[in-house]
Amino acid sequence: MIPAVELQRITKRFGDVVAVDNVDLSIADGEFFALLGPSGCGKTTTLRLIAGLEFPTEGSLSIFGQEVGTLTPNKRPVNTVFQNYALFPHLSVLENVGFGLKMQGVDKNTTRRRSMEIIELVQLEGLAERKPSQMSGGQQQRVALARALVNQPKVLLLDEPLGALDLKLRQEMQLELKKLQRDVGISFVFVTHDQEEALTMSDRIAVMNEGELLQVATPEEIYERPTNRFVADFIGQTNLLEGTISDKETVILENGKYVKALNNFSAGTHVAVSLRPERAHIKPQGVYEEGWSHVDGFVETVTYLGNSLVYGIKLDWMDLEVREENRPGTDFHQPGTQITVSWDPEAISLVTD
Repeated sequence: MIPAVELQRITKRFGDVVAVDNVDLSIADGEFFALLGPSGCGKTTTLRLIAGLEFPTEGSLSIFGQEVGTLTPNKRPVNTVFQNYALFPHLSVLENVGFGLKMQGVDKNTTRRRSMEIIELVQLEGLAERKPSQMSGGQQQRVALARALVNQPKVLLLDEPLGALDLKLRQEMQLELKKLQRDVGISFVFVTHDQEEALTMSDRIAVMNEGELLQVATPEEIYERPTNRFVADFIGQTNLLEGTISDKETVILENGKYVKALNNFSAGTHVAVSLRPERAHIKPQGVYEEGWSHVDGFVETVTYLGNSLVYGIKLDWMDLEVREENRPGTDFHQPGTQITVSWDPEAISLVTD
């Protein structure tokens, strides 16, 4: 199938600064695709290149097989939703949504009909005559989505559109946005720096840093099998235990401890064992699970989070974080308690720089 969006060897420079560095990327039709990374990583520039708000310095950019790298935004079958919504304050919801159709010369009856259909799709029935100032942040966000969708773009671009919302509303809108994407059936390309947001909503995620594309995969693959240290550390929380490959089944940690780790690295390769806090288990010191890896230490801190407990564990050469589900009747591991941290070797991943 022809990709909805395809970038081939795309580079974007601003003077001496390389914002996007030789990126190859293919986004499927109907896919919810997230560009994820820290501020300044190149994700927003990549989105702006697709939108036509920036032009590539090098490389090819196509939408459904048509080269668009030199076309202006109005010549591309895309629309963009920005974080600040950019609604016209003096226009009603209906007028905001239909503005693009009006500018295209679509007749009034068709404009009203299509606008009302989209307003219903984004669950704003009964609010068509309100002004943006009379609406909540979540409702304004829906107006911005409706205005972008009414022109029937082939690809919808979203630049951190939930960033201005409070946490609870943002979480609600994540689910609504994913449902909307399934209902509309077109590709959504979503820029965010929020790892949980990307994991919750996306079919696939592209992790970027310093202009480079580090990994493109499903949320599960990104979380469970990161390809390098940055991705492992950026996606969720993890413990990175430095070590060296001993053989195809073993890593020697910095303190000389041997732990199990199936791998394809050469002996002597420096790696980090990525151990997610929820994959580690606390046992009384000296109690070992058969076949599992383990290290000894003591509980330094306990943080109560309601549904879970986060333990800060002090080892003889580093600190670990362990997260356990808070179940009724569960006793806390008190600070100062000598413990063993163990894990199933299949629960880790090995990463390099």
